[in-house]
Amino acid sequence: MSTDIDQMYYTPIATLYKAMESANPQKKGNDTIDLAALLRSNYRNELQSTNNYKNDVIMNEKNFDYLKDQVKYTGFGEGLEADLRQNMEQLQPEFSLKHDAFYGNDKVSAELNFKKSEQSEMYFFNSYKAELQKEGAKETLEQTFYINKGNNITLKEAYNLMEGRSVNKDLTNKEGEEYNAWSQLDFKNTDARGNFAVKHYHENYGFDLEAALSKHPIKELQNDSHKQDLMNSLKKGNRQSATFIKDGKEVKQYIEATPQFKTLTLYDAEQKRLDTRQAKEQEQSQGSSQSQKENKKQAASNEEDGPAGQQDKKQRRKSQSL
Repeated sequence: MSTDIDQMYYTPIATLYKAMESANPQKKGNDTIDLAALLRSNYRNELQSTNNYKNDVIMNEKNFDYLKDQVKYTGFGEGLEADLRQNMEQLQPEFSLKHDAFYGNDKVSAELNFKKSEQSEMYFFNSYKAELQKEGAKETLEQTFYINKGNNITLKEAYNLMEGRSVNKDLTNKEGEEYNAWSQLDFKNTDARGNFAVKHYHENYGFDLEAALSKHPIKELQNDSHKQDLMNSLKKGNRQSATFIKDGKEVKQYIEATPQFKTLTLYDAEQKRLDTRQAKEQEQSQGSSQSQKENKKQAASNEEDGPAGQQDKKQRRKSQSL
């Protein structure tokens, strides 16, 4: 660049060319272009575009993190993260992900449905369809579960519902008010979308899980922590193992909540259902044991209130005064 011409020739002006192509140059007069104003305007536009891009990247990453956690805590684990990110980056209007789970020898195949907002790049996890294939059964059972902001039905809870058991959840009505209820699928009726209808047993229906448990000689009820774990498992719709005390011996059995009939359903160690008579005998056995304890307490109290008991009380008071 030994001359002025060389210096002008080698001065980087690509940005100027780009600015002049994308904007109407501002003229001062005599067809003279204000290059400084043109560059400042182009710089502001590029900066705004860069900031918008950064904001979009941040929002998309937050959207991914939210969906990733939503999928995880709905019971699908972390194995779908790579497929979720890949589909979101492709900006498809909607997509679905597949997931299989096994509960014993039963298989549940799930299809998770995602859809992009029409107003933004945000994606939403709308629903998942669960298909239950029971061991030895030729036909499958299908049900679609919809995703809400609050307590979603997890995959394990979906399996329990499709098995005919009940799940306890905090739900929200159309007015946005929260309430607690047990939910159970009604296999005799379907809605307009082909889903099985859902029956709800609200708090005022009269089923008290803790009271129902107290009617049985269950060892776990003697420990507050074990008792709470047992109740939480039953509220998820699980058929839960429990230790029954029979004739002074510990016997393993299984129980599940049956809110429709305000009771528990009992199974033996091989998970064969006990009939109503056997279950009733266990309740009566527990009631008899409880009654015997109360009678012993009452008898001890009566002895203290009798003449001999009164005399013993006087003797104890005298000893304490001395």
